[in-house]
Amino acid sequence: MWKELCMKHGVLRSFRKGDEFIRIGEIAKYIGFITKGSLKYIVYTTEDKEKVIGLETVGGFAASFPYCLKEIPSEWSVIVNNDSELYCISAEKIKDLIRENSHIKQCINETLEAVFYDIYNRHIELYALSPKERYEKLLNRCPQLFEIFQLKDIASYLNITPQHLRRLKK
Repeated sequence: MWKELCMKHGVLRSFRKGDEFIRIGEIAKYIGFITKGSLKYIVYTTEDKEKVIGLETVGGFAASFPYCLKEIPSEWSVIVNNDSELYCISAEKIKDLIRENSHIKQCINETLEAVFYDIYNRHIELYALSPKERYEKLLNRCPQLFEIFQLKDIASYLNITPQHLRRLKK
């Protein structure tokens, strides 16, 4: 549903490596469907160290969801990892569509449920799986991972050091 909404009602936009699609502390105005490139979700520790909490590639989405629909500042930034293109639909347009179509509201609820499960499963993986198991699971989901993202970003996402990741790769 999101792909169709973004492509039908959104605008194709180009972004350069390093651009902020969403900035932490600001209200996100768009949800984007990635047609080219990749993005990373980041937060900062109290020591101002960047931590990667999500990696998205072609066919994925970039959003501060559901914060953007509630006009709540984002808790994370979404940074363009390499030159990318996204179909971007405004949060305002989505709110209009929700008012016009109850099916869209149902899809939003299903998305919230899916996001909850994804986040909860990731949380469980961080505690229940070893770094090697998390690495293998991520690599199975995205075999071209090291062609798309820097080793330091992958290590951060796995919550291990780059040195540990180098050892796991061997």
